[in-house]
Amino acid sequence: MSDDPSPSRQPEKLPFEFLLSPAFAADPYSAYAELRERGPVHPIDFPPGTTSFLVLDYEHGRAALSDPRLSKDPENAPEWYRAMLAQGDIPIGGNMLMADAPDHTRLRRVVSRAFTPRRVESLRPRIQQITDELIDAMRAKGSADLIEDFAFPLPIVVICELLGVPAENRERFREWSRLLITPAMTPEAIARRSAAHRESRAYYAELVAERRAEPRDDLVSALVSAAGEDDGRLTEAELISTLGLLLIAGHETTVNLIANGTLALLRNPDQLALLRERPDLMPAAVEEFLRYDSPVERSTLRVALEDMEIAGTPIPAKSFVHVSLAAVHRDPAAFPDPDRLEIRREDNRHVAFGHGPHFCVGAPLARLEGQIAFTTLLDRLPGLALDCPPEALEWRVSGAVVRGLAALPVRF
Repeated sequence: MSDDPSPSRQPEKLPFEFLLSPAFAADPYSAYAELRERGPVHPIDFPPGTTSFLVLDYEHGRAALSDPRLSKDPENAPEWYRAMLAQGDIPIGGNMLMADAPDHTRLRRVVSRAFTPRRVESLRPRIQQITDELIDAMRAKGSADLIEDFAFPLPIVVICELLGVPAENRERFREWSRLLITPAMTPEAIARRSAAHRESRAYYAELVAERRAEPRDDLVSALVSAAGEDDGRLTEAELISTLGLLLIAGHETTVNLIANGTLALLRNPDQLALLRERPDLMPAAVEEFLRYDSPVERSTLRVALEDMEIAGTPIPAKSFVHVSLAAVHRDPAAFPDPDRLEIRREDNRHVAFGHGPHFCVGAPLARLEGQIAFTTLLDRLPGLALDCPPEALEWRVSGAVVRGLAALPVRF
């Protein structure tokens, strides 16, 4: 990771509220651009009371995502932070998102064995069928909330069917997911999040027990089988935590990919017209949606294992480091004309799926769902348009790592 040979004066610490304002949620890019002009790394009070830093440029952000000096394991966080997690009944670690090598390698190997490219590709006909059924239901109405009627049900049905989760439990997953990805900063929020953890873990434990007794042709059964092999053995807690990660990561981010990408097209009619004319550009378009308004606004927490520097900024050991993917993806040093949606963009080296050892194992599924969803939307809803003034759209304000709309009213 390169360091600035002439480090500037330490910038003023950004308040936690910086991430929570509706104005920031609606347009984080302007705020990040202004900050990036002052420097690539800024101290921030998030989580409140911590020594934390926000990385905003592509060079240092991408490097930080794979820097072994930055740990994903909460066991390396300050003791008070671990105690706070324990108080909220939040398990520490247990899945590949919250682990370093060699545990990360072992956990990821198990998921990779079960979540194979062949298994993902085999889902193509079913994803297309679900997509068509959802659009059939929308067309009958002439207007819809694209999130409620399409962007949410598509990936939740896919991931639940892939895992083998009954349809009647999908709404429970939606509520658990919402609670678990939102930072809890009040006693009431902590209590709700803690309850969601307990309820979801109990459900996953039942699911694992059922598949161990009666295996099926689903991902849970494949995980249970792979988790028992000698070179990749998982504890029961690790298996349950991995299921929770797959269910949340397997739908929440894809919801935002579909909704954010659709809005980007509707706000850029030249690109919408080009994509209708050139459907062969769809794979490149999905990559551009991932860059332009990424479904993940900020990477999950990393902890400095030692005193280090990023771009000349001292990062003390035990500090938290956040990489803003939203800022990284709009860095003009890495992407020409970064604020423009360009579906023909070449050399699109976005990091929406991460970078390095923690690159998203579900990226092929997300890309497949996105390509089918956008292709079918444009093909079957030729008059697709916003059904509200753009300024009436509301972005979810949570301080969470994801970036998504509360609703996306459309007509066709």
